[in-house]
Amino acid sequence: VQLQASGGGLVQAGGSLRLSCAASESVFSINYMGWYRQAPGKQREFVASITSGGSTNYADSVKGRFTISRDNAKNTVDLQMNNLKPEDTAVYSCYAYRSTWGATYWGQGTQVTVSS
Repeated sequence: VQLQASGGGLVQAGGSLRLSCAASESVFSINYMGWYRQAPGKQREFVASITSGGSTNYADSVKGRFTISRDNAKNTVDLQMNNLKPEDTAVYSCYAYRSTWGATYWGQGTQVTVSS
């Protein structure tokens, strides 16, 4: 599978952005899809995930502000980010895992910059 992330940009603190991850094949049977981020000089960290059944999981730092969703018809997984903070500045990458693949696939990153 190929993953294409989009939607990053520059926004002021308190603003919103919506990231989208488009898959080259149906996401219906993909067990897990989600997002990680990596800020300069920091380790990559988990942001959010969603299962094929629609169960979601979030990092504590984004709970209540970010919402992950998947659109099986469009083969996309989106990340709605509200009330953005400067500490959300990072390169955001989407991933997909299906047990039959035995591997995790990554899309290219998209830069999110939040100014104070």
